[in-house]
Amino acid sequence: MRSSIAAIAAVLALSACTTDGADTPPAAASATPPATAAAEPSIDTMKRLVQQLSSDAYEGRAPGSPGEEKTLALLAAEFSKLGLQPGNKGSWFQDVPLVEINARNVSPLRFTGGKSDVTAAYGPEMVIGTYRTTQPRIAIKDSPVVFVGYGINAPEKGWNDYAGLDVKGKTVVILVNDPDYETPGLTGPFNGRAMTYYGRWTYKYEEAARQGAAAAIIVHDTVPAAYGWNVVQSSWTGAQHVADSANGNADQAQAIGWLQKDKAAALFASAGLNLDAQMAAAKKPGFKAVPLTGVKANVSFDNDLRKHMSKNVVALLPGKTRPDEYVLYSAHWDHLGHCQAAPDGDDICNGAVDNATGTAALVALAQANVQAGPTDRSQVFLAVTAEESGLLGSAYYGNNPVFPFAKTVGGVNMDALSVAGLAKNVVVIGKGKSQLDGYLDRALSTQGRVSTLEPTPEKGFYYRSDHFSFAKHGVPMLYFEGGEDLVKGGTAAGLAAAEDYTTNRYHGPKDEYDASWDWTGVQADLTLYYNVGRDLATTTDWPNWVDGDEFRAIRDKDRAGQ
Repeated sequence: MRSSIAAIAAVLALSACTTDGADTPPAAASATPPATAAAEPSIDTMKRLVQQLSSDAYEGRAPGSPGEEKTLALLAAEFSKLGLQPGNKGSWFQDVPLVEINARNVSPLRFTGGKSDVTAAYGPEMVIGTYRTTQPRIAIKDSPVVFVGYGINAPEKGWNDYAGLDVKGKTVVILVNDPDYETPGLTGPFNGRAMTYYGRWTYKYEEAARQGAAAAIIVHDTVPAAYGWNVVQSSWTGAQHVADSANGNADQAQAIGWLQKDKAAALFASAGLNLDAQMAAAKKPGFKAVPLTGVKANVSFDNDLRKHMSKNVVALLPGKTRPDEYVLYSAHWDHLGHCQAAPDGDDICNGAVDNATGTAALVALAQANVQAGPTDRSQVFLAVTAEESGLLGSAYYGNNPVFPFAKTVGGVNMDALSVAGLAKNVVVIGKGKSQLDGYLDRALSTQGRVSTLEPTPEKGFYYRSDHFSFAKHGVPMLYFEGGEDLVKGGTAAGLAAAEDYTTNRYHGPKDEYDASWDWTGVQADLTLYYNVGRDLATTTDWPNWVDGDEFRAIRDKDRAGQ
């Protein structure tokens, strides 16, 4: 460990001497370095497992597929070989009931009754699906269309886009993100530029269902969505997975989907409205929903429904003196499976970066902790399913925790580690929310690196990975990404690498293992995760959320009962 830290610090020190001011690394955080055990996460282990998990043999690791079976077997074998214990009452696995839904015979989405009909084709212009798990056919026929702005009902903020509106049986058209996402700063009714959960597509569908809508269609816009249409198309076509429920999700809208912005503009024009003007109006307090007078929505599709039991993987390294207190390491093992084919015909979304890297990191961290010896507290290594379908595996664990949350100290979540090289900073998703920031700053001080705020808080990353499922139950989880200020090339190189990944690989068939990746950043970041986890597992402290944070009251209530 110390040799790796020294090498990282040396590289950063050298860059400070040989680059111009724009690339000068920031000063190290002034904190006492943590005491670290003589072990370090293995990059050889990382390379071996990322390459295997993202190979075509694993078919993109879709839940309920042969790729899942291979992934589960591999992880159980790796954890067993290390000497960890099966974490769920003698089993390596926690069952997660899901339903796979394959849409067939999807009709175009047609809007009739306006100045002219507007038709959107499935795939290139719209995507459609359902959460309902007992309906083999969905048919939306002549459903009145209403524009509901951002589709937000937030009484605590005095904001209700559904005020005075009855949308039962109707199709609601919704904007993605929050009303103030274009605000330069972080002050506004919805945290300014930083997305709140009200901006996430999952919330939009949840609220539309609570309002009784028959169909909910989100208008895709690349900047507020944070990804292009290619991501929507690859993610929303093919097999979809939803959580099973006793009522078959009958309380959800019949149809949910996305619509290309240019098609939405044509739809509004057919009703005598201007989309840009309506989008501007929706940003202002007091916005009133706008019926698209005379316009009716029509779409239908058949569903192949298959119930199956996917699985979370739970491995335990028992603590020495306080084994009933737990530190949690999480990452999602799943990806999209077969998806929209690339021009060369490749239709396997291998998910090498997203998230074979995080899955492999769980094993590498477990390996390092075994080598260093058990800590006072127990350590749990949790690989969850169906993150790509809306955090379903972690949400299920959140509602059915194997280890009590009142006894879960906190932990770290790993999703898509950066293979662009060593950065002078790490970007903390949700920086300033919990006392875990102090643990990270202490670990960073040994590397001469710093933590920074998210450069793009409007993308809502805090609500897009599995740490959010645990935060909702009061457990503080640290989630950071390799920073954009690279030692080799500075911020320009880091931003270019991020843009290249988002545009050309993210949720597509070209997120594949590459032997030319630069693993120096992965090594540094894994060392941080190791040190933070090791500190949490040896301290007697119980880190909390900062005063006033949205999750503080849940944590306080849990801890008060101990």
